[in-house]
Amino acid sequence: MMLLTKTYLSEEEYLANEIQAEFKSEYHNGEVVAMAGASLAHNTLVARLLGKLFDCLEKKGCQIFMADLLLKLPTCKKYVYPDLMIVCQKPELGEKRLGVDVLLNPEIIIEVLSESTELYDRSTKFDCYKDLPSVRQYVLIDSQKVLAETYDRTPENHWLLKSEKDLEKSIYIADCELKLADLYKLVEFQSL
Repeated sequence: MMLLTKTYLSEEEYLANEIQAEFKSEYHNGEVVAMAGASLAHNTLVARLLGKLFDCLEKKGCQIFMADLLLKLPTCKKYVYPDLMIVCQKPELGEKRLGVDVLLNPEIIIEVLSESTELYDRSTKFDCYKDLPSVRQYVLIDSQKVLAETYDRTPENHWLLKSEKDLEKSIYIADCELKLADLYKLVEFQSL
């Protein structure tokens, strides 16, 4: 969940503050957005994704990064913390002069959807991710119901959607097969 604050800073001021901050916040074109905690289902899905992907990605020479690594979205003037990012090339980092690691070249970005972030992750954030030439896949995993969506960039720069909600089926992230039954195994959905 994101809580909007009324603080406006330059990118440099934001990064300097973020190094010393007790809580994570994102930067949205001068506006600082404090990040709130996530649900049990959200955390379970992130942990299961990390665990299931780790061995496969390591064999491919890829690295996976969790939500504590900032990502710079220059065309949108944003700094964000995606749930997971994958890099199979050498990670390119920016802003080292300020003492903070900011990833510049993720190839795959994974977001676990929650009620409070779903619209933002599907629209504004995805539009910003598309502007990064390194991104070739965007993955959305729903924490409120069984649903996994992968968007793959085509050579023509279009985005091809594959959607899966059958626990018996699989999705592919960085050519790693992930069965939905394995991802959602320990997830308990909130009853409405």
